[in-house]
Amino acid sequence: MVEWITTEGLTGYDDAVAFMEARAAAIHAGESDECIWLVEHPPLYTAGTSAKPADLTDPDRFPVYPSKRGGQYTYHGPGQRVVYVMLDVAKRGHDVRKFVQQLEEWVIATLDQFNVKGEIREGRVGVWVVRNDRPLRFDGKPQEDKIAAIGIRLRKWVSFHGISINVEPDLSHFSGIVPCGITEHGVTSLVDLGLPVEMGDLDVALRVTFEKVFGEG
Repeated sequence: MVEWITTEGLTGYDDAVAFMEARAAAIHAGESDECIWLVEHPPLYTAGTSAKPADLTDPDRFPVYPSKRGGQYTYHGPGQRVVYVMLDVAKRGHDVRKFVQQLEEWVIATLDQFNVKGEIREGRVGVWVVRNDRPLRFDGKPQEDKIAAIGIRLRKWVSFHGISINVEPDLSHFSGIVPCGITEHGVTSLVDLGLPVEMGDLDVALRVTFEKVFGEG
């Protein structure tokens, strides 16, 4: 069984990490069910294990939290759905690469519910959309914007941290960092793409597509 929890309002980052660590330990011990936790955070930046100080361009703008998840700098804030994924990867074959691919597939399938084509790019973490509604880049290629981030950690084969999908965050808040160390591309959201999507709509899509990708709900 996978328990789904949705927390209303804004959840502090330290509180979220404490919950995840405790839940991951309980899952490993067989004392708790696996868990998908849906939250929103107040505006903040997190620094993954590969974060470069130069990529924090406005360090005094929002609180900055070191994070033991993989990846570089990310932004979290209101209007962005953060999906914390506490699942037993051991019982899914001890295959971390496959697990990350499933997370990517989950995001892409969720976006597809809104007729948004999410894509993976080699060397660029996260999920991207091609902006055919924007002028071409200087190299003649279409602009691509990031709509979702992925960063996990495993402890005793139980995952935590997870994914974030931009529904309607303040996109200017991303300017205080170089998101995931990538400078030549932008950031977008479902509403920025012209879709009248609310957080509850995304939550429903996440639940439906989770079952399709992971075979359980």
